[in-house]
Amino acid sequence: MTRTQAPPAVREDAVARGVVGTSVPRIEDLRLVTGAGTFVDDVTRPGMVHACFVRSPLPRARIGTIDTSAALQLEGVFAVYTAAELNTVAHQISYALDMPGMPPVPRPPLAEEEVRFVGDPVALVIAVDRYVAEDAVELVEVEYEPLEPVLDYVTADSSPHLVHAGFAGNSAGEMAGRPASDLDPIFEVAAHTVQQQIFQQAYLPVPMETRGLVAEWSASTGEMTVWISTQSPHEVRGFCARLLGIDEHRVRVIARDTGGGFGLKVAPLREEICIQLAARTLGTAVKWIEDRQENLMSSGMARHEHADVRMAFDAEGRILAAGMDHVQNVGAYPTPSPLTAGVVVGMLFPGPYRVPDASFSVKFHYSNTVGRLAYRGPWQFESVAREVLLDHAARRIGIDPVELRRRNMIRREDLPAFNPHGMPLDHISPLETLEQAVAMLGYEDFREEQRRARAEGRYLGVGTCTYVEPTTGGTSFHSTEGATIRIEPTGKVNVYVAGGSAGNSLETTVVQLTADALGVAMADVRTVQGDTAVTPFGAGTGGSRSGSMTAGAIAETAAGLRERIVAIAAHRLDTTPDEIDFVDSTASVRNAPDKTLSLAEIADIAYFQGEALPPDVPPGLEASGRYRTPHMMIWANATHVCTCEVDIETGKVTLLRYIVSEDCGKMINPSVVEGQICGGTVQGIGGALYEHLAYDESGNPVATTFMDYLLPTASEIPAIEIGHIDTPSPGPGNFKGVGEGGAIGATPAVLNAVVDALAPFGVELSQLPLSPSAVLKMIDDARTAAKDDE
Repeated sequence: MTRTQAPPAVREDAVARGVVGTSVPRIEDLRLVTGAGTFVDDVTRPGMVHACFVRSPLPRARIGTIDTSAALQLEGVFAVYTAAELNTVAHQISYALDMPGMPPVPRPPLAEEEVRFVGDPVALVIAVDRYVAEDAVELVEVEYEPLEPVLDYVTADSSPHLVHAGFAGNSAGEMAGRPASDLDPIFEVAAHTVQQQIFQQAYLPVPMETRGLVAEWSASTGEMTVWISTQSPHEVRGFCARLLGIDEHRVRVIARDTGGGFGLKVAPLREEICIQLAARTLGTAVKWIEDRQENLMSSGMARHEHADVRMAFDAEGRILAAGMDHVQNVGAYPTPSPLTAGVVVGMLFPGPYRVPDASFSVKFHYSNTVGRLAYRGPWQFESVAREVLLDHAARRIGIDPVELRRRNMIRREDLPAFNPHGMPLDHISPLETLEQAVAMLGYEDFREEQRRARAEGRYLGVGTCTYVEPTTGGTSFHSTEGATIRIEPTGKVNVYVAGGSAGNSLETTVVQLTADALGVAMADVRTVQGDTAVTPFGAGTGGSRSGSMTAGAIAETAAGLRERIVAIAAHRLDTTPDEIDFVDSTASVRNAPDKTLSLAEIADIAYFQGEALPPDVPPGLEASGRYRTPHMMIWANATHVCTCEVDIETGKVTLLRYIVSEDCGKMINPSVVEGQICGGTVQGIGGALYEHLAYDESGNPVATTFMDYLLPTASEIPAIEIGHIDTPSPGPGNFKGVGEGGAIGATPAVLNAVVDALAPFGVELSQLPLSPSAVLKMIDDARTAAKDDE
């Protein structure tokens, strides 16, 4: 990772104080890199037993008899549950993100009557350890009557077979904006029209730590404690209470360290449901840790979708109209409702461009594959379809793709504005990020280098993607966040927030924000997160919301607490509050530097010297506050630029340079921001070139190990060069979200770079990922088409 410019000089005392805007070291790193983290598999409870699932080997079949007798006779096995025993004790299965009015989604804990994908959990074995449980799984005999599966989501709506009875046409829902026919007159008279069908493959979040939980039921108190790898501890608590039919305050959820979430761990999935039900039934602690094969086969997929997209242009290359007809595969059991994020794909189209007229439709189809779930930037396909189509249009019209974007990009003077579907846009800088990114590359110099390379038989390409992204709010569940700050009698500070940190440095961010808001040294602040027994309610990590929302909650809480600190200091130092400076945990009288009071002394007064308090100041130094965002969303934006070389003999793609110009408003911690950008970018590159959750023609997943499911490694990724544009947001601290952007912008930038490299062959993109074999096929197809046209 490199920066475009050296960061501004930062005084050491500013770093020590954790001043917002400085790159303070991550405080969680020492614990994590020394192996002192606490992940779910590190949790051990008295009498704890272990779980393993019997999974379907077929994509669709009727379940006959299930013989568990041999498994139950195995020494060390305590129980084997089927749907008949386990599903019947579930009270309610619902998610906060399943918003009212959305079509229902079937989600039985264990498969009932039918299995609906390879890996569908059919039975649950509980044993003394995982080894015995896995042996017992092999002894459970299930009779299956194979049924015709629905494997192709594209034709699922016309299939005579149904994934779920009662869902005609295998429809999980649909929505549309303006009808496409309204735009036909514009397309008929436009100087240029382009149309393309683009398919994106299924791939996975693949966190370093797989899913896992320990659920412990206390019959004597009627309470459940859950240790879980999650992005949203309070959502797990509410879900568990509804599931078990108990009061929410009888559920405690603890999330210590979480080794990656990326959307997979926003809500409990079916296996987590089963473990909670089993723990209550058994009355003991039950642990389940997902192995990697289960993770790749059964956790959930994302991105599997396609669209027919079109644009009309005038003679100067300005967009007149755009349309998208979009279809998603939601698998057998999507979580949460697929409409939650899927509709946003259509509503965002066509991104950060001036487009007077647009249409969209989006349909969601069930299939006999693993269920769809949220994944970092779940509306990423909108950028893929739009940016690939723009490069296609530039080649057709004969305009440089960057120039085409310049002619159509929304400018700051256009703002505030609404996109054609009514989405409000403001506080963004797409053109500025585009210009910064291409300047960092030296775009014209690269084009010259590309021409020389082609003359030598080498194929270089450059691709870009500029996008806008909604962050922070979006749903009623995400619109509020709380914080509690307690200054101890020693002057040390504890700040309690909901948490959900999953590698995104929320621990450092919260400490830095609190130190800055109170005016105390960062070393004096500690944060407690991820424990619903002591932290205020919050929605956790998702939707690029944590920085902005937590900043709002801390600001609301710290402001009143700081006023009390200053009031106590002024009273003791015999002055007025407006004469007090409070910096580095020390209050001093302006123009009288020898008159000081430490925070520890102020805290001692607050807790133990009630008679010395100002009349209107209550004892103690602790406060709780809650922030509610008035914004439906806060927009972030960026431009990604990628250059590559393609070997036309082997199909290998080598990335040469990778540049990101990011506008996430004011940065809380630049090093954390850039870490988020880099992590997301690598995931987006993986989706463009490597990752593919593939199924064979019989519905069997064929990429259930890392031998077959390819991930990018450090050897495939060039240094990521990052530039920053600061357009303040209207939210707290002028911050925006940054967590998902890298995964949105990277995929289309890489795709466009590869196709640009192969432009001399007339290649056009239709299918992802661009593996070496896919690249060679594109070249062969283009050559064949050229011969046919001769």
